[in-house]
Amino acid sequence: MYASLAVRAAVPIQKRAQDKPLKQEYVRSSALGALNVHTLELHNINSGYNKKTVLHDVSLTIQEPSIYVVLGPNGVGKTTLFRTIAGILEPYSGEVVFDGENVTSSRDVRKRMNYLSHYNAIPEEMTVYNALTFYANMQGGSADEVLELLHLQELRDTKIYDLSQGQKKRVSVAKVFLQERDLYLIDEPTSNLDPGYSKEIRDILLKLSKDRIVLYSTHNLYEANDIGTNLILIKNGTIALSEKIANIKLREYRVGIRTSTDISKIVDAKRGEQGYYVMSVSSPEEAGQVLKTLIEHGVLVTEMRQLENPLQELFETA
Repeated sequence: MYASLAVRAAVPIQKRAQDKPLKQEYVRSSALGALNVHTLELHNINSGYNKKTVLHDVSLTIQEPSIYVVLGPNGVGKTTLFRTIAGILEPYSGEVVFDGENVTSSRDVRKRMNYLSHYNAIPEEMTVYNALTFYANMQGGSADEVLELLHLQELRDTKIYDLSQGQKKRVSVAKVFLQERDLYLIDEPTSNLDPGYSKEIRDILLKLSKDRIVLYSTHNLYEANDIGTNLILIKNGTIALSEKIANIKLREYRVGIRTSTDISKIVDAKRGEQGYYVMSVSSPEEAGQVLKTLIEHGVLVTEMRQLENPLQELFETA
């Protein structure tokens, strides 16, 4: 199943047996010529819980396969957004459309989505294998394959209630990979996970995103900057920004330069935190010019890095 992900992007999606034929207006050619592009549309969505509106007049169109990082503090509507797109919540008004089909009214289109809640909703009294088999019997897939995919074999016969929070998260994530889908809604998948396991999950999602839409929420700004190509910023139940991460610019960049030479007489840098010489520049291009100047003066630069995450400023003002 997932062992072949690296080459699946070259297979036109409309030829996969489990998919219904896509409406012609929602099938477009990619740069490689493969017809593998899906479209997710939100039209004036108002949604929430118990008659309380959380999302306010949200409209969004996503047409490119990629990972879209959904960013924002707790309580601004990220989970409500995911649950509404997945069809778990019916919007008070507006419409969610995937490949030309209304999500609320079409069970078939909802089956083409996978939603991972940030809660670990797994039967506590079952073993890991029995729990995954239980879900596989409902939605398809193989428990043995996802045990191998996420290196869970050593926990196969362990009861869920005996697992650590991190282990429960890994089993919860495994449910999402039982059966391949066309749209993934992944809510904080790496919380409570060790860095190694977090990377495994991100690597799987990066491969999936070659020909699928993945919406991915996280509070880890460095993870968001690392995995995502697009950002959706949620503020007070509305989309405050939808943009490619590469296009997001800071007002000022603080650059750390590691070298054994005192460079303060060559450039406007001061000895700062973690052994770096620190200086402010107006753009990445200016940082490149600084590096060129140091090399021309014979300075051996062992490291040069941006000290701030470009998403930090957005997160703090959300």
